[in-house]
Amino acid sequence: MSPQRTYSQTQPSLWKARLTLATRSLRQSWTLFLATRIGVIGLAIIAFYALLAAAHPILMMFVWEERVYDPVVGYAFEETRQPAPPSLKHPLGTDPLGRDVLSQLMFSARSEFMLGLLAALVTVSIGTIVGAVSAYFGGVVDAVLMRLADIMIMLPVISVLVVLSALIGVEHFELAIIIGIVSGFGATGVVLKSQALSVVVKPYVEAAKTAGGGHVHVIFVHVVPNLLPLSFLYMMFTVTGAIFSEAVLSFLGLLDVRMSWGLMIHVTESAGYLLQVTEYWWLIFPASLSITLLCSSFYLVGRSLDEVVNPRLRQL
Repeated sequence: MSPQRTYSQTQPSLWKARLTLATRSLRQSWTLFLATRIGVIGLAIIAFYALLAAAHPILMMFVWEERVYDPVVGYAFEETRQPAPPSLKHPLGTDPLGRDVLSQLMFSARSEFMLGLLAALVTVSIGTIVGAVSAYFGGVVDAVLMRLADIMIMLPVISVLVVLSALIGVEHFELAIIIGIVSGFGATGVVLKSQALSVVVKPYVEAAKTAGGGHVHVIFVHVVPNLLPLSFLYMMFTVTGAIFSEAVLSFLGLLDVRMSWGLMIHVTESAGYLLQVTEYWWLIFPASLSITLLCSSFYLVGRSLDEVVNPRLRQL
């Protein structure tokens, strides 16, 4: 039998073995995740708001009338006074401008998810590469990247975002990029670099170098994949920070966005209803509770994932 034929026959078996190991590891990790009840609670909250975000365009297309339920320009014509309390047609009432609060809440959920996930992807992409490159090369490269990380960590992020929002028009996309760059070059990059230091000294990394593997090959094939579990963990924490930052800036009226939970509270404050919580509770609680719950849910999932990916906390 020729060597080529033997190699081609062993390839499917090799991939099958790898798939079996990956499936077994995924099942074990999922079992550990389910054992942490806070993670399940966080995942349930995320799923609830994801359903709200997915249901809004369907309701606007088939159920709700656009001139009444549009989250930005809609108006509840049948109500005699605004803001109107909850009713059958408007389960969460209307805001001071006559717009349906439930429609605003559902529409904003989609924006919050997009903002958080984009910021998390940018953060993890930059942080993983910075950590891997810094640990692999060391020396001057490490010193430059870590000093840059120190600067990013010392930056008062909210204050910087306030100044940038006041000077230039910042939307969800720009906000996600800014948060991703600051977090990726900052604390996330430092944490992933500490993990990468334990990877670059592994025998298989030295073997790859000896076999003639270039720097790019070794970093992206052997170092980065071993950082991905920890990178995914920090994605959860970045989402929380991004949603909170957006809520603060929207509340201050500094973001150029169509609608968000922070902007809903801003409209309430501008109309003078912010301190009338008992009488106009539907103007305050839906948006503020959503911000709190969604931020908390990603944090809870992140804490549970820490027990899965962290060898010192892993139970199995």
